[in-house]
Parts: sequence; C-alpha cells; structure tokens
Amino acid sequence: MKVLLIGSGGREHALAWKIAQSPLLDALYAAPGNPGIADHATLVELNVEDHAAVIAFAKEKAIDFVVIGPEAPLVAGLADDLRAAGIATFGPSKAAAQLEGSKGFTKDLCARYDIPTGAYQRFKSAEPAKDYVRAQGAPIVIKADGLAAGKGVTVAMTEAEALAAIDDCFDGAFGAAGAEVVVEAFLDGEEASFFCLSDGKTALALATAQDHKRVGDGDTGPNTGGMGAYSPAPVMTSAMVERTMKEIIEPTISGMAKDGNPFSGVFFAGLMITAKGPELIEYNVRFGDPECQVLMMRLKSDLLPILYATATGTLDRVDAEWRDEAALTVVLASKGYPGAYDKNTPIAHIPEASEEAKVFHAGTALKDDRLVATGGRVLNVTALGKTVTEAQAHAYALADRVEWENGFCRRDIGWQAVAREKA
Repeated sequence: MKVLLIGSGGREHALAWKIAQSPLLDALYAAPGNPGIADHATLVELNVEDHAAVIAFAKEKAIDFVVIGPEAPLVAGLADDLRAAGIATFGPSKAAAQLEGSKGFTKDLCARYDIPTGAYQRFKSAEPAKDYVRAQGAPIVIKADGLAAGKGVTVAMTEAEALAAIDDCFDGAFGAAGAEVVVEAFLDGEEASFFCLSDGKTALALATAQDHKRVGDGDTGPNTGGMGAYSPAPVMTSAMVERTMKEIIEPTISGMAKDGNPFSGVFFAGLMITAKGPELIEYNVRFGDPECQVLMMRLKSDLLPILYATATGTLDRVDAEWRDEAALTVVLASKGYPGAYDKNTPIAHIPEASEEAKVFHAGTALKDDRLVATGGRVLNVTALGKTVTEAQAHAYALADRVEWENGFCRRDIGWQAVAREKA
C-alpha cells in the first residue's frame, strides 16, 4: 500500500514511525513532514491548503491511502475533496470536523442528544458574555469557539480573569477563532483523554491518556498545546471506559449520523471525571499531540489496517491490541513558550532511539545541514516502563541527554499517576 501522511508535528512523526512498521506498506510519503519523519518517509513539498495539488500528487504517485494528521486540513475539508477524487482517506468530513472546529457546535450536539457536559451559553459580543459571567460567578470557563492551536481556553478562577479572557477573544487575540465565545460551567474533577475510532457505524475504543496543559510544574502558568502526557490514565477504569462509550461516544456517533454528518475518523474526547461520572469537556477530531506519541508506543497491533478499516467502513473486522506497559512523553519546548520565543536555535544532539524510548520531532527543521528548533513545542521524549513511575524515569533520563541550550521542560509529567503508585 502507498500512503501519504499529511502533517509536520510530533503527532505525525509518531504516526509515521508506526505506519512504517507495517508489512502492508509499500511506500510512505509525508507532506510537509519534518526531519524526524524523514527517517520513515519521503518528504514532499506540498501546500496542503491547495487541495488540488494534494490530489494531483496522490494520483501521480498512485497513492492508495491518505492519513490526515492535524485538525486544520480536516476543518478545511481536505478529506471530502480527496474522497470525491476516489482516494481512501482517514479523517472526518468538513461537516463532521465541526466537532473540533466549533466549540458551540459540539455543545449544541450535546444538548440535543443528552450527552453529559457543562452548562453553557454562546455569545457573539462581549457585553452579554460578561453579564452572564457576572451572573454565574467564578470559577468559569471561557472558550474561543474556533481553532486556536490549543490556546483559546481560559479556566478562570476569578471573575476578573473571566472578563479579561472575554476581552482577549473579542479583541482578536485568537483571530477569527474568537469571533464567537462559549462560556461554560467549571467542572471539578480529574481530566483524562479518551480515544476511539469510528467509521460512522462501528466504534473501536483505543486507549486512554492524561495530558498536562499548563506550562509549569504543579500545573501552574498559562495553558499550552500540551507539555507532556502518559498512558494509560488510571482514572479511566474499565467501568469508566464503558460509561464513556455508552454515555458520550455512542450518542455522538448516532447523533452525528442523524444530523446528516456521519463521523469517520478518531474521536479524541477530552473528559472530566466528576462525582457524577465522565463529562465531555471538548472533542478533537484527530489524535492528540502529545497523546498520540504515548498511544503509538503502547500499540502492539499494526496501525495501518486499523486506520484503513476506519476509512473504508470495515472497522468491525479489526481490533487493537495494547502493551501492558505505561508510556510517558515529555515535551521539550523553546524557552518563552507559550509566549514569544527565539526560532532557529541549534539542537546539538538527539540521543539514539531504542525499543523502549524514542525522541519524536515536533517543531524542527534542517538549516544549512544543522538541526534547529522552529516551533514552541519542539521535541517529544517518549519512553515505556512497567509503571508510570518507571516510564517517567526513563523519559527524563533520555530528555537529559538531549543537547539543546534553548530548551526547557516540565519536570513533573505524570505526577498524579506517580502519586497513586506510591500511595
């Protein structure tokens, strides 16, 4: 099978690494890719916003299957255009991708189909939103409606913080994503990420993870795209997974189909496990980043036929087998992230991978034959262990061997699971 992978981040490096292990693979291309992905795929200089160019390349190379990694091409309808050209594609339609592309769309779906989530209101201007906040009080959550690279959410612990977040959205801090704001109830509990594939009819539960959004140790500082993750998440017991499938995933699949937007791809459900059980914080319609890295390290099965079955409506014929070990990933980010940071800083050394540990590239490039950091989140140092405590030790030991002067990381990824294991 000839495969084209769309994307250039740590998620796509993890997908490329796993797809490249498949005996079904004849050739793997990646657009635009990164230097880490280049170890597993032929990089292609394609503007993925030019759907006609992507289709032309796929036809020229007789591509059998396209895997779309990031959310932006999905929200822009790339999957629809590829499928219309007769090319099997992993990823939801533009209409179904609204689950991530619009927080309000998802909240309305939850209201229609009785899916547990926090109470909310949608606003197109600042003053009514502020009035609602004053009436509800804090803590409260302010979300830019559209795609904001994981940074459009403020968990406001005070009313003043909430009002400032509303101003940020309507003053253009998140561009068009902030043209509408969703204000929702603060949910108290423990967060978890749940991943599930759907071909529009069948659901295949994958695995659980826990992300660390705040930039600083002890979950302090501003939200980021994610500073690290581990899998599995202990809070997601088998009973909690079963409830999540019945109360959240299955009603979403049937609801989307009823509304004329059948969902094919991966559900990444951001959950809050509250006293009432699992409640939906938000949906993403692609593998998480950095959650994908820990999922791929733990997946024993061949990924390629599972993704292809999802894309071709045959998900009922495959299964996914997982390693018992825990996996943990630490994000090495540019100093200053999620604020301003220097670009093109040199990375002198990345340690060799082993079966138990690997460094995935996220925001890197080659400049004059030197590896440099081009993004905020740059490397994902990922390791396995018999426990989260052991995986954490392995990951930080590997991270400490990376030579990059402008990098930093949180030193407490996995702290909740480690505390549980020590209790």
